Amino acid sequence: MMEFEESGIGEECGVFGCVAAGEWPTQLEVAQILSLGLVALQHRGQESAGFVTCNGASPPTYTTHKGMGLVSTAFPPEALQKLRYGNLGICHTRYSTTGISELQNCQPFVVDTLHGKIAVAHNGELVNAHALRKKVMRHGVGLSTSSDSELITQLLALTPPMEELDAPDWVARIKNLMMETPTSYSLLVMFKDVIYAVRDPYGNRPLCIGRLVPVSKLHSSGDGEEDTEGWVVSSESFFFTIIVLPGEIVQISRHGIKTLSVVPRPEGDLPAFCIFEYVYFARPDSIFEGQMVYTVRQRCGRQLAIEAPTDADVVSTVPESATPAALGYAQQSGLPYIEVLCKNRYVGRTFIQPNTRLRQLGVAKKFGALTDNFAGKRVVLIDDSIVRGNTISPIIKLLKEAGATEVHIRVASPPIRYPCYMGINIPTKEELIANKPEFQDIAGYIGADSVEYLSVEGLVSAVQEGVNSILNDKVISSSNKSSKRVGHCTACLTGKYPVELEW
Repeated sequence: MMEFEESGIGEECGVFGCVAAGEWPTQLEVAQILSLGLVALQHRGQESAGFVTCNGASPPTYTTHKGMGLVSTAFPPEALQKLRYGNLGICHTRYSTTGISELQNCQPFVVDTLHGKIAVAHNGELVNAHALRKKVMRHGVGLSTSSDSELITQLLALTPPMEELDAPDWVARIKNLMMETPTSYSLLVMFKDVIYAVRDPYGNRPLCIGRLVPVSKLHSSGDGEEDTEGWVVSSESFFFTIIVLPGEIVQISRHGIKTLSVVPRPEGDLPAFCIFEYVYFARPDSIFEGQMVYTVRQRCGRQLAIEAPTDADVVSTVPESATPAALGYAQQSGLPYIEVLCKNRYVGRTFIQPNTRLRQLGVAKKFGALTDNFAGKRVVLIDDSIVRGNTISPIIKLLKEAGATEVHIRVASPPIRYPCYMGINIPTKEELIANKPEFQDIAGYIGADSVEYLSVEGLVSAVQEGVNSILNDKVISSSNKSSKRVGHCTACLTGKYPVELEW
């Protein structure tokens, strides 16, 4: 994670929702579950957090709390106490991709519609947001923030053609939104007593559903619907088994979950799930497309060892996110895996230091060398990416000064060469080391004995090797065979975007 922290690459956002099952008012601590869920997604955004709960009555009462910073900072116990009467709720942790970092851009957004309030939480970034903003404003709708998530909320509030005046048709409204913009969004839309979970037709951002059961029933067999205490929906699966499919609109209520519709992609287009969820963003225990992220990262490491072997004595890593890849590299190469650095977790990020010398001092303060593990040995160090190249250089220097005879860098992903316009904040092309003249001799530039990256083909192969169970599961109807096709977005690596960008 270190290289990404110091490079300015942002980890998108995280959304989480909960609906209590059975009779309301519920005894389930919905606000506490939302808090726990958002803490589990904290790695996806640290700028702000917001909660909206609802009692699900008619008319419903919505309670909102938002704050800047980490979930633990934004939601002290008294804030959760204010939210405790909710029978359902949604929440969001934010890393800004569009819109400046301030409280007014904090989600979820709540707006009044002709039929009552709706609350919306969004992960992703609309590829045609500029054109949509103009379109919404031509309808006389004012926008109070610079976030495209508010834009989504206002589009949902607009009455679609053919809707009856006395009742909202939320499937029609969501479909209308999906026809207006192809990607990128995973959405939670809360209206009265239900939450609608939505993924764009390309499935660029993840969304998963899980069932809450008593601890005593956690490992029991069968569906056990009578034991269900509630439902949760999240940006990451953790241990959930139900994946919201690309283009799927799912209704979550106290009575359970139900697929209302699936909006297809244009004919011939493949899914475009963000491949960097596997490489870096997601927690290693998350499951996407039927496979655990940890396992995929191990396969990336094994593939890297095949493509870029080296004469070395030991394998190690610095960022924790690259540990599975380092273990995979060690397994494939037959080299022992060791720890080379001890991290001081009480030291803040070093990227804020204003010059190279201070950054180097920051690295020395942040890490201590475990000299006995590698003195006199050749070390191959696995990283998940080198973005600007500012951080890895002082680490190599530290290892060599501590006794490593050689330090070889192997990167478990291809070079990042292009910006992302679908929810990840990547530095400009000019800032990326892969586009600079220094990249021609990157080993010399960072002080390594050699540097090799995993190929794009190697990454795609490692990711798609295990994509089988979910995409062939019975939850996909025979009428949606195109949903079983495999595809991933590699735009930041190849410059090939899944849809045409509109500016």
